[in-house]
Amino acid sequence: MILDPNSIFFWLLIIAVIAGAVAVISRPFSTYVKFVYPNAKFEAMGNPYVEEKLLSSIADSKNLSDFKESINASKDYKIEGETTYEIQKSLDNAFFQTIGMMKKDSSKKMNGFYNTYLEKMDVYLIRNELKNKILGKTSKDAVTDKAILQNTKELLKKINDSEKEDISEILKSYGFSEEIVDSISDKDTDFLTLDSSIDKYIINKIKEVKVPYKCEPGKQNFIKTMADIRNIKNVLRAKQLGYDESSCKKLFLGEGHEIASWKYTEMCEVDSVSQVISRLEGTSYYNVLKDSIEDYNKENSVQVLENALDCIFLKIVRDISTQNYVTIGPTIRFLASKEFEIRNLKIIAKGVDENLPSEMITNYLVKEAV
Repeated sequence: MILDPNSIFFWLLIIAVIAGAVAVISRPFSTYVKFVYPNAKFEAMGNPYVEEKLLSSIADSKNLSDFKESINASKDYKIEGETTYEIQKSLDNAFFQTIGMMKKDSSKKMNGFYNTYLEKMDVYLIRNELKNKILGKTSKDAVTDKAILQNTKELLKKINDSEKEDISEILKSYGFSEEIVDSISDKDTDFLTLDSSIDKYIINKIKEVKVPYKCEPGKQNFIKTMADIRNIKNVLRAKQLGYDESSCKKLFLGEGHEIASWKYTEMCEVDSVSQVISRLEGTSYYNVLKDSIEDYNKENSVQVLENALDCIFLKIVRDISTQNYVTIGPTIRFLASKEFEIRNLKIIAKGVDENLPSEMITNYLVKEAV
């Protein structure tokens, strides 16, 4: 009998059960161990340039040299250049180097996530080049020099060297979605539709990328929050531009945490930006947008509302970090916050160079709520 203690098969069964139990128990711990060092490092480095106090100080810089000196006082930056363009390019390079550092310090199973994030940055260069091509404009700067991935450099060169009518086939050959191809194939390309189709492409890419065991919930929370924010931004922009209900619905990126398809439809059915905000009552996005409506009315620009949404995004990412502290949480927070940190510094550099008042500059910055 297999259950006879005197039988060798009984002891083989016991050993197999114990080995299986150990494997099940040890699997999550093996994942946690791989995140201990990188997460501790990312937490120690932090993201100082999404903090209001420090941003206000940097925005008070007298000139670009003063700005550069202040930034380079941080051990995490070594910004070069004399002009706004050169400094902004150096800041972009700092972000790419940060991702390279994160990739080096993390488990190899995170490579796909980091590579997709690099592609995310490159895709927006492609988007801008597509818009220039459609408008018949020539890029002022060598756009291929800004790209990170070799594949992107090749695509940008092809777009730049090709006729407008050949772009759709080029994009297909590089694996871009039908929605992106269709958005530029229309006789009159709608740039908001193009932006939406590119956002959807990126969201789906990150959604599909594989991450280590126990990291999927944190990654999905991040993606769903991104979808929520982008969906709300799309409707706000659309209503500012006077889009009808049908046109708004075409901008849907898929369901997130709180913006289900029926909620998105509700937002599309109204006529004004303020009515869109009222439809968000009951969601975590409502109060901040409601508090920003007065500033929107003053400036008549949804940029005010988009900045408010980005601040909410950073807060939610911080919550995701706390909820997934032993796995991917701190990684996501550091990466997402670094992206906004670089954006803030680029805005400040431009504002300082143009001698804008610091109060005006700080209005455009995305800050993490205390």
